[in-house]
Amino acid sequence: MIPIRVLIVEDSSVVREILRQIVSSDPRFEVVASVGSAEEALAVLDKVAPHVISLDIRLPGMQGLEATRRIMSHRPTPIVVVSAAGESEELNLTMEALRAGALSVIEKPAAQTRPDYESLAGRICTQLAIMSEVQVVRQYGGNGAAGKVGTAPVRSPFHPFPHVPYKVLGIVASTGGPPAIVQLLNGLGKTFPLPVVLVQHMTPSFIEGFGAWLAGVSPFAVEFVAGPVPLSPGKLYLAREDRHLVVDGRFVRVSGGDPESSHLPSGNVLFSSMARDGAGIGVLLTGMGDDGARGLLDLRRAGGYTIAEDQSTAIVHGMPAAAVRLGAACEVLPLPAIAPRILELVQAVPEAK
Repeated sequence: MIPIRVLIVEDSSVVREILRQIVSSDPRFEVVASVGSAEEALAVLDKVAPHVISLDIRLPGMQGLEATRRIMSHRPTPIVVVSAAGESEELNLTMEALRAGALSVIEKPAAQTRPDYESLAGRICTQLAIMSEVQVVRQYGGNGAAGKVGTAPVRSPFHPFPHVPYKVLGIVASTGGPPAIVQLLNGLGKTFPLPVVLVQHMTPSFIEGFGAWLAGVSPFAVEFVAGPVPLSPGKLYLAREDRHLVVDGRFVRVSGGDPESSHLPSGNVLFSSMARDGAGIGVLLTGMGDDGARGLLDLRRAGGYTIAEDQSTAIVHGMPAAAVRLGAACEVLPLPAIAPRILELVQAVPEAK
């Protein structure tokens, strides 16, 4: 088996060595270079030809965000951001790196004496292995799927029930989700009349920073859900920790339970909860695996309207493709066409930002 070639970019020599040991101990990988700055990484990029890059976001000289932009414009390569979750500035840089083309984020490893070291090391290797398989595209504008080209909408012979007013919009995304979500939310605009409930697969320690970042780059106020919260237009609802997100009538709440399709929160759980009322719109965006597909089918069967992102714009088409195979999508649309279609369904016009 050909080993997965990994380039490690980390300015701390201690953390860099920990990462090198973690990756080197896994027989799936070969560390082809381990460098301390973005400038060094860019200098060796063509020579070492990595399959995946482990990238620190705060570096001396050029920051990881700018390095992401340059890598994605020069030699598109899957990037996993390995970052500390505590500082707001670092979180913002991390989210912007995801928007610029990085695929995922995971916590930076600490001392080997920590009790969670083995678990975190395993998660790092899993992320690097999974992301190495993603076929990334050249980015010119630094905004996610800018390098992809949309296609005409694909519609199945199914139409929304005209007598049912939609009450909530549910969105589910995984790998490649943050830039797609931002594009969708900004397309809906400030006057969008429905509450939005979102499941984004992400390491729990980063989800609060992700919510704060979304509030700053989209027209929606972001609220983290604990107990039952009334659904309000103009708000986007997220679960703060490892809990499922559930729509319950005019409320949204979190619930316990086991992971669904290996995820907690799960898109299947969200969409299935929306199906109980049948008056929602469900959108399944880019992501690996099949989470959300079965729940989207429940929602469609209950009379909701369901949209899956088209392969032409999805960074990873796994989740939308699973929905299409099940017949769960009323429409399959490229990302730029999704917000206009939703606005048609709710008969709303967005207000310019």
